[in-house]
Amino acid sequence: MYRRQCYTCGMVYRYQEWTDGVYNFDDHILLSLHLCLFLRNSLQTHQAVGRAIEVLERTSRKTYPSKTRILHAYLGFKALSDHDYTFACVSCGHNPVSVVMDLHKKGVFSMPVSNIEEPPQTFDGNVNIEHFGDKVSMEMISRGLVSSSKANPFLVRPNYHFWAPWIGPHTRRGSVVLNTEYQKVHSPYSAQEEVELTVTEDRLTDELVKLKMEAVRALCRQCGVDPKGSRLDLITRLQTEMKNRSSYDKVFSYIWGASGGWAVVTCPCAVVYAVKFNIRAESPRDYTDLLLSMKHFPNITLYDFARGLATYTNNREPRTFRPHDGRLLEPTISNIALASSGQIKVDLPWLALKKDIPDVNGHPVTGSAEHYALYDRFHEANTKDARDVLRRVDLIPQICGWLNSQSAEQLFAEMRRNNYFLNMMSPSSHFFLMRNILHHYNSIKNSATLQNMKKMLGVGVQIKLNSFGQTVLAETTGAQDPTNEGRDPTTAADEGQDPAFATDPHPNTATAKTPDLDLSVCGPDCWGLPHLRHLLARSAITESQVDYVLDTRRSGADIMGTVGNTTLARQDFQSLGLQEDLEASIANSCFQLICHMAWLKKKDVYAADAYVVATWHAPHFQDPFLNLPADAAEKDLLIFPVWKPGHWFLSSIPG
Repeated sequence: MYRRQCYTCGMVYRYQEWTDGVYNFDDHILLSLHLCLFLRNSLQTHQAVGRAIEVLERTSRKTYPSKTRILHAYLGFKALSDHDYTFACVSCGHNPVSVVMDLHKKGVFSMPVSNIEEPPQTFDGNVNIEHFGDKVSMEMISRGLVSSSKANPFLVRPNYHFWAPWIGPHTRRGSVVLNTEYQKVHSPYSAQEEVELTVTEDRLTDELVKLKMEAVRALCRQCGVDPKGSRLDLITRLQTEMKNRSSYDKVFSYIWGASGGWAVVTCPCAVVYAVKFNIRAESPRDYTDLLLSMKHFPNITLYDFARGLATYTNNREPRTFRPHDGRLLEPTISNIALASSGQIKVDLPWLALKKDIPDVNGHPVTGSAEHYALYDRFHEANTKDARDVLRRVDLIPQICGWLNSQSAEQLFAEMRRNNYFLNMMSPSSHFFLMRNILHHYNSIKNSATLQNMKKMLGVGVQIKLNSFGQTVLAETTGAQDPTNEGRDPTTAADEGQDPAFATDPHPNTATAKTPDLDLSVCGPDCWGLPHLRHLLARSAITESQVDYVLDTRRSGADIMGTVGNTTLARQDFQSLGLQEDLEASIANSCFQLICHMAWLKKKDVYAADAYVVATWHAPHFQDPFLNLPADAAEKDLLIFPVWKPGHWFLSSIPG
């Protein structure tokens, strides 16, 4: 093995030449860069390093070194790799307007809670995230320089005053973030918090239903309940037994565990913005720490315990969730009744178009300083508080139908396949590797989004990131912007990707001349989401886009976009843009956009479903009044699309 030695002090310099395609871990284990990329891709497909090495051993019929040492070598390689761990979505930008939060309870690491070091009395909950991340990386690197973990001077042990979450550098407020987990042990809740934050029996029952049959039986035995019978019988007995405080505590401890789990903040596109590896059991405090550590507080926050989150956060930082304590309306009896019956909507036009005069401390994308805590669609029916009906997503027409409130659950469905090897790691290795896996997960998500955008835009149209980190159409004339606005999003999305799979940062445009685009009509959110509601009439629709959508040589089944709950394929648009009969699905989508645009202009317009109107004629003769909304008389305009062979007619009735 080649090495160099200082002639003055005798210090030895190891062989470490990346240009040779080799990573030297400890002078005994050398990994080729190709093997490192193979292991990385194995981890992204939920294969442990040990299993990947076992496959190589069986294939080559050779014995490899210790799988644990190879894992340590791989972690050292990743620590030396140039990753900035941006943790941001190219659609939603550095500061998302809407976020979805949840806990992955099964993502834990081995750690005796009783051995956690107490924080110093001067500790105020602030942790330097960069210092923490650097020290964890140094532990990974130094494993190749010391004989054992005990001799490692950079060893990171979990404690309350030096254990940080990870938030992207453009998203967090600075190098210092919050982690106040020590107060879970030392600070009791106030009376108001106790009422709002206590995990109810109904919520525990909801989690109980998710347990396997063997786990339910074991829990019955612990609580002294007859473990015989069907699954429903056992859950019913446990629900009755939970009225006893001792049994309640046992069920709570079994389901939530004494510690662990990682809390995430994602955007509706399922890109991870923040992750926190909890030392103690989950509480709203964890998510409040993450939200308050962000540079800009999101306008819409979705969480499965929204009421508890809003109550705790407002007690800690008054008027954070406002107005109405994060509800969409004042919790009056009339508003609760109207929301329960679906007869009221809450218009938030700044979600579609930034306020002309931004609020003080308003979000940079929307200009609004309003912050709402809402339930995700899966958990909105679990609460027994009547006021929580005012925390439902479907009350907001601007996001109802397209906002994916289950993005965190979808992330967990994929990441839980890593639990079998991540949960066996030390806390610092768990943090480091999970952060790296999420980084590549985000990169793959962003790359797919950019490829879909380029496919929709057609040849010759360039995309860049604006000052908010969102994708917009790039100007084709003038000097290159030296700031972030001129940064190629492909480079940002592919950072840390395998060069073999990275997109070309310099796409070939020789076959088509790049059109000159007038971007004066293009807002910061244009092309930010692949949803037609965000395009409207103010986007710069180019001929290349129209040609791509209407191209009869391509598959008619290709998905072009969605409006509400309707998914539109190329064949739907072809009936709109070519000399063909207009199909009713695309017609309904057009009317839906018209109604939405009218809503933004403070006009309440109702458009009847084209399929339903057809049933009013022979031979069906259905009663039209059965399909009209209850408040039809209060509408500004009623539109009825009527089809006669060869032509559509529009019949409108002013309100």
